[in-house]
Amino acid sequence: MATKSKSKSMTKSALINHLAEKNEMTRKEVVAFMDTLLETAYKEAKNGFTLPGIGKLVLVKRKARMGRNPATGESIKIPAKKVVKFRIAKAAKDAILPGKR
Repeated sequence: MATKSKSKSMTKSALINHLAEKNEMTRKEVVAFMDTLLETAYKEAKNGFTLPGIGKLVLVKRKARMGRNPATGESIKIPAKKVVKFRIAKAAKDAILPGKR
């Protein structure tokens, strides 16, 4: 039922329906599972949170650097900060973008 068309990404509702159907669960059970998974991912991201076969959420410290104001061309100092990045797993990359063989 929840087949994905080429031009549209799967919505949260479509994903919930698909998972419920595939795993013989109620929508309520799928929503509860997803909420727990997300809550855990957010809490553990600072230590690195891995979804096997998909990727890893990591907290990265960016160094201070020089940048430019695009409107005036003036050099500005961009302060150091922490950012959250998602590093895609090799298995996911290979499944989505098959390499040249």
